[in-house]
Amino acid sequence: MEVFYDRVNEIKVLSQIEKQAEHNACFTVLSGRRRIGKTELLKHFIKDKKAAYLFTSRSSEKSLCTVWQKILEESIGLKIFGNIENLSDLFEQVMIFSQSNHFTLIIDEFQDIEYVNKSFFSQMQNIWDSHKSSSTINLIVCGSVYSLMTKIFQDEKEPLFGRATHSIHLKPFTPSVVKTILKDFNPNYTNEDLLCLYMLSGGVAKYIFLLMYAGAVTKEKMIDSVCNMASPFLIDGRDILISEIGKDYGVYFSILQAIATGHTTQSEIDSIVQKNTGAYLQNLQKVFGIIGQIRPLLSKPESRNARWQITDEYMRFYFRFIYTNQYLVELGSYDILKQFILRDYETFTGKTLEQYFTAKILEEETVSKIGGWWDKKSQNEIDIIATNDLEKSCKIYEVKRQSKKINLDQVRTKSEAFMENLDGYTCKTAGLSMEDM
Repeated sequence: MEVFYDRVNEIKVLSQIEKQAEHNACFTVLSGRRRIGKTELLKHFIKDKKAAYLFTSRSSEKSLCTVWQKILEESIGLKIFGNIENLSDLFEQVMIFSQSNHFTLIIDEFQDIEYVNKSFFSQMQNIWDSHKSSSTINLIVCGSVYSLMTKIFQDEKEPLFGRATHSIHLKPFTPSVVKTILKDFNPNYTNEDLLCLYMLSGGVAKYIFLLMYAGAVTKEKMIDSVCNMASPFLIDGRDILISEIGKDYGVYFSILQAIATGHTTQSEIDSIVQKNTGAYLQNLQKVFGIIGQIRPLLSKPESRNARWQITDEYMRFYFRFIYTNQYLVELGSYDILKQFILRDYETFTGKTLEQYFTAKILEEETVSKIGGWWDKKSQNEIDIIATNDLEKSCKIYEVKRQSKKINLDQVRTKSEAFMENLDGYTCKTAGLSMEDM
């Protein structure tokens, strides 16, 4: 039996919305990358409530209506005489029913309705606008394709723009939750096991449980599990991104491979891809939500001293080791793939450790801003800086896998240049290593 972990804040918010919907109709959009745990959260939330869960399959509109009509009758008692053959008529019946009945309705993989009936979103807008004032429905829609869900609800040209009353973006598990899960499955885990799990999952629920339920609870077993012909870790990166980007993914994949292998400025990326990648980088950031642009902390937004990074830990791992060595996967040379991963593991996980501690600091401390810093020549570089603008305090961290390699004197010297930007702030320096995980 699977155990449900965390999501305390999300359940609290969903409960508040559900209470509000007893008096006024609510329309909530739940988004988040694929495998993050959206469906599990919603099913857990409604398990003791009057609710219906509808999954959008890419079938004919008539057959989807037949399935949904049966679920609605069994789950919330909505009886419709005769068979409804189009989604707009079915949704109108739901909205009419909600005038005298309070319930939660979840529509999962909502973006796929476009494949069933492209005009439904416009029809849904009209029906919602006509009935919401007298309705007590708690409507929740969610979807896995970030770009499409963003377009449907945030593009002002789309019919459902501005219709959502609430929006929740589901994020990966925090470091403390990842530790709790690993400890439950391996009470004797080491911090190396924890770092490896974070490298492969970044806190994404599906990846964590794929490993845990397979018994891959140590670093060695996790790497073995990944380097296996049946491993979803070998294909999931490609599958997810093609669902986001579409068939013209070649240039995008080349860009992600370049970033994953350490080429983080646009000039470096342009040189490798052999074209101006500005528009592609913007799409990867704003449309697909896969990368982020980082600048030295407190630098101006227009600063050209910028770098690109893959914001998803699994995707970073995928493009560094799996996509780069795709020929080994195709040949079935999994042992050689494993050796490549192990050879570069310590170097690669140095950045993973920085990302882990950044998330840990955000979870445990009150932070106004957090990020790294480097000067224009990249001669002075600081791994993590966290500021608290209310207290006018600043903490500067050097991150190394081994504590003995941390030189706090050097950190203090580098911090002097940065602190020129923070007049009147107190500053503390510290080292963070695997011992502090």
